[in-house]
Amino acid sequence: MGTRFLLALCLVLLVLSCEIQGLPQDEPASPPLLAQVKESLSSYWGSAKAAAQGLYEKTYLNNMDEKIRDLYSKGSAAMSTYAGIFTDQLLTLLKGE
Repeated sequence: MGTRFLLALCLVLLVLSCEIQGLPQDEPASPPLLAQVKESLSSYWGSAKAAAQGLYEKTYLNNMDEKIRDLYSKGSAAMSTYAGIFTDQLLTLLKGE
């Protein structure tokens, strides 16, 4: 199966590398289709990226970020306190004192 795949791959590459010679044209040749598609996709990607960056910068709120960080720190402090109390109670229960 490996040799068949290699043979098929070589044939496909050979076919893709062959150039079809047509009649000479008076007008300049347009860029290949793949180059046009690549250019189009890169321009779409650039515009989408710029739009997403603009939305992110517009919606980013510093005070909301600070509130979320404060809430997280208070919540994690409370959870660590309650986890310590639970661990202490569980160890006391297991020791039987």
